[in-house]
Amino acid sequence: MTNKLLLGLVAAAAVVSPAAAQNRLPPAVVAVVDSGRVYSECTACRAALTQLQSQATALQTRQQALVGPIQTEGQAIEAAINALPAAQKQNPPAALQQRVQRWQQSQQTAQTELQGLQTRLQSTQAHVRQQLDARLGPIINQVMTSRGANIAVDTDATLARANGVDVTNDVLTALNAQVPSVSVTPLPQQAQPAQQRPTGR
Repeated sequence: MTNKLLLGLVAAAAVVSPAAAQNRLPPAVVAVVDSGRVYSECTACRAALTQLQSQATALQTRQQALVGPIQTEGQAIEAAINALPAAQKQNPPAALQQRVQRWQQSQQTAQTELQGLQTRLQSTQAHVRQQLDARLGPIINQVMTSRGANIAVDTDATLARANGVDVTNDVLTALNAQVPSVSVTPLPQQAQPAQQRPTGR
């Protein structure tokens, strides 16, 4: 009786084992990619960064050109108001009031222009990153597979690693070959996040 029970258990184990083996995960083979290095060293990245820096410099120059005269005019208006007799400070002459209104309008106009330029720059930066991300994912998968790995992680996600698991050079080589340049322009209109519209009553 005992022998029959043992034989039954062995037979059951023989039937269950193949199915259990099929459900088991394969051993993890990890490849490491330094994404920070990829985004700073790839050919398209360097070219795009140069153009983005140029656009940022142009924005800063325009800001200085707009703000300087506004500040100067504001100081002149303040001095003119301070020079008025005490009785007129609460109700300055019409000409001075008009001057204040023009100054306030110039402030609003400058702010609107600078916000538009800043939004355009941010949209361009997002578009560059979007194009690189779209191509980088498949390239990492391709390199990971060709190197026999089944997991790819960023260097920042690792605490320690052995030599030989870093495939950043392979990723850079493939990215430079497949993506020599990207468009340094704002996001297409349909790709930009829709602005919230005020809800009516």
